[in-house]
Formats: sequence, structure tokens, C-alpha cells
Amino acid sequence: MNKNDLIQKLADTTGLAKNDAAKAVEGVFNLIEASLKAGEEVRLTGFGVFVVAQRAGGKGRNPQTGEEITIKPSKQPRFRPGKQLKDALN
Repeated sequence: MNKNDLIQKLADTTGLAKNDAAKAVEGVFNLIEASLKAGEEVRLTGFGVFVVAQRAGGKGRNPQTGEEITIKPSKQPRFRPGKQLKDALN
């Protein structure tokens, strides 16, 4: 399922106009992104938790040339599924 499929299914199941469903989906994604940028976690009870994880920098090697490169530290979004979501899938 891609974003357009999600919007269409949301519109079908809730009776919202497709435009309104698109605004709702975009709004949720924007709020999650803004919270993660602010360093906050987003906890959706029964679904899961979105968090930001620090990825350490280090040394790497370019596989084509064998040259050593420096890998910068970065922040990565992570999702931890909740128990209810896990149980629903099993």
C-alpha cells in the first residue's frame, strides 16, 4: 500500500472526501515529522512508537577504490511496534 492507496482507503472507510482524507494523512505525517525533529517520541498506544536514534560515525571503505572514508554521525527514525499490533499480525 502506498500513500495514495492509504488516502483512498481512509476516504472509503470514513466517508470523508478524498481531499479531506489527503489533508488528514498529510497532517498526521507532518506532525510525526515535526515531533521527531524536535527530539520527541511519538507514542500511539496500541500501534507503536516512533523515535529518533543516534547513529554513530566511524570509518568505512569505498568498495570500488578501497579508499578509507569517514562516516558522519546521523539521526535515524525508528519504529517500534506495540503489543496490540504484534498480536494482530500473529
